[in-house]
Amino acid sequence: MKKTYQGGCHCGAVQFECDIDPTEGTSRCSCSVCAKGPFWKAIVRNDSFRLLMGGDVLSDYQFGSETIHHLFCRHCGIKPFGRGYLESLGGTFYAINVACLDRAAPEEFAAGPIEYQDGRNNVWDKAPAETRHL
Repeated sequence: MKKTYQGGCHCGAVQFECDIDPTEGTSRCSCSVCAKGPFWKAIVRNDSFRLLMGGDVLSDYQFGSETIHHLFCRHCGIKPFGRGYLESLGGTFYAINVACLDRAAPEEFAAGPIEYQDGRNNVWDKAPAETRHL
């Protein structure tokens, strides 16, 4: 069942809320960005995400295929979420950084399935050989 979570960056300049069902699963990938700054993500559709504050302090970083907008707070440097568009995910989606959810216990999300994606080799439907660092 979906639950509404609030979240934001470290300094509080960016705040959002989103509706997530932790039992639907999360993912971690080995792409070059996630390898340098691990990002445990839950995917939500456009209608399940609401930016409450801080759109003006978000910096956008893209690389590779430029499918994902990696959004960072320009004050504290934390990436609370990313945004992308893929038809296979129903259009616009948000990749929520589970670590940036306020009062969400990691156990809630760890109890659901965690998919590992081999982003380093651009093989998104398979896990990399090593996942312990993700």
